[in-house]
Amino acid sequence: MPESVEPHEPGELEPIRVPDPHLEGIEASVRKLMEQSAQQAQQLDHLAATPAASPSPFAAFGLPGLGGPPSAAPPEPRPILELEGEGYEDELDSLSDWVDDFLLPVYGAEVTTAAPWCLEWQEHDDVVAWLHALWLAYEQHKDPEAGLSGLFVWHRDFLTHALAAVRAPGGPLSACMTSPERPAHRLLPGPPPSARTEKANTAEADTPGSGEPGQPAS
Repeated sequence: MPESVEPHEPGELEPIRVPDPHLEGIEASVRKLMEQSAQQAQQLDHLAATPAASPSPFAAFGLPGLGGPPSAAPPEPRPILELEGEGYEDELDSLSDWVDDFLLPVYGAEVTTAAPWCLEWQEHDDVVAWLHALWLAYEQHKDPEAGLSGLFVWHRDFLTHALAAVRAPGGPLSACMTSPERPAHRLLPGPPPSARTEKANTAEADTPGSGEPGQPAS
């Protein structure tokens, strides 16, 4: 007996009925697409997987790029006056080599009253700090990543100012050697502490029961 169809209201769309053979074809196509998607997902997972490192005959020698362990990044440079003990002495030795082997032979102008020098410049902390900063800047600007103008920038922005400060007539070496025939070394005293610091120190010393910092009051 044919299925009865209820009448529809005016303006209502009649549902579309797809014959059964067409539904089977659509279902088969959907299953095929799902299988293809699963296969593609497996291929992508395989391509994204990190390949296992193959053993290298050079791995035992620790050679970088040949299967050995990666080389550690060099430590970040620190201002030399922040170093202590053996670290400071090693850095000062390296700085002295650069100053004596490169800086002075190339840029060391004649020693005069207008351009003094000191054979014991390592005893002047401010000179050590200036020359160490100049050395670090040189290492940075001679690197290929600094570009072709890297060393020009070093000459213009660092070398000129550093030497002008270190060898100024009234600079830190002005009481040292002003003639090659008269070597001399003298550390100039710096300015006293500020009035505010002196006042604070005096007030602390006058406080009853105050002892040394970190020590209990007697």
